Amino acid sequence: MNSSPVVIKVGGALLDDAAAMQKLFLSIKQVSESRPVAVVHGGGPLVETLMASLGLASTKIDGLRVTPDEHMPYICGALAGAANKQLCAAAIASGLTPVGLSLLDGNMVVCQPMAQKYGAVGIPSTADASFLKSALAQATLPIISSIGSSPEGRLLNINADQAATVVAELLDAELLLLSNVDGVLDADKQLIEVLNQDSIAELAQAGVITDGMKVKVDAALQSANTLGLPVYIASWTADITDILNKITGTQVLPTSQAPEHGVLGDAL
Repeated sequence: MNSSPVVIKVGGALLDDAAAMQKLFLSIKQVSESRPVAVVHGGGPLVETLMASLGLASTKIDGLRVTPDEHMPYICGALAGAANKQLCAAAIASGLTPVGLSLLDGNMVVCQPMAQKYGAVGIPSTADASFLKSALAQATLPIISSIGSSPEGRLLNINADQAATVVAELLDAELLLLSNVDGVLDADKQLIEVLNQDSIAELAQAGVITDGMKVKVDAALQSANTLGLPVYIASWTADITDILNKITGTQVLPTSQAPEHGVLGDAL
């Protein structure tokens, strides 16, 4: 039986669907009886609503949110505060013992600022896994927001898919990137079961994989290559065991791993 950790990334839209949250955490509870689980989350819709209420412009470049430093107090409050605690509360309601964290806690992850045009947006890399592993060893459910820090103490907004990737790297874990779609869809809106580097490049060139999904798929491929394991892009309403058993969702294969059957050609 596989006892390696599982890292589950969820998007902020989950916060608007109480039934989906409950279903997800009940599924996590079942999996956590045999495998350690950590959750990494974003909070895009919550941030959008907050920015609009404050009269602050919110823009994206290449699927990444531009984050002026002066916006960081609000984004930290939305992600590390409201979104994180709402998820923790839902986990408690499902019988779990959550621990609300951010990437910077326990020196888990170190972040460096991206290009200046993105503002306070960072690139994460692994640092020290000991704190997070200690939390998992105590049968808690770490719920980690995508707020990081540079070594100089500058708070940075991290794309949640990239945040989940680095946490999976930290734990040598299987990674599930969950959202409100069943997986990666082809040009006819049909689910693609398996992707690899070549098929991702072809679909991106064809304009099928774009913007936020391109960031998600690139993060999945990066993690798959680092871990030497498939990464799963799937729906948060799906049973986690079904995703891990390849019954649903899209597998993104590491470059070194040949697909068991045709990729892209069969899917399209």
